[in-house]
Amino acid sequence: MPIVSKYSAEQQEQLLDDVMAVFEDQQIPVDLCLMTLGNAVSNVISRGVPAARQEAMAEQFSRVLLQSVHANKA
Repeated sequence: MPIVSKYSAEQQEQLLDDVMAVFEDQQIPVDLCLMTLGNAVSNVISRGVPAARQEAMAEQFSRVLLQSVHANKA
């Protein structure tokens, strides 16, 4: 079953384009990009998710990330 987002694809794509433009403009290496994005995810979870739900949210995020990686291989 596809995931339905309350945010438009256009909103998501524009935000991603903005973030990626910073990385590309500054020629940030892949490992630093991943470290920075990981820190951002951790920060968003710790600031925006109640403590009782943080672990579940991190696990859900990890599952979706892995699904995305697997889908990109196909």
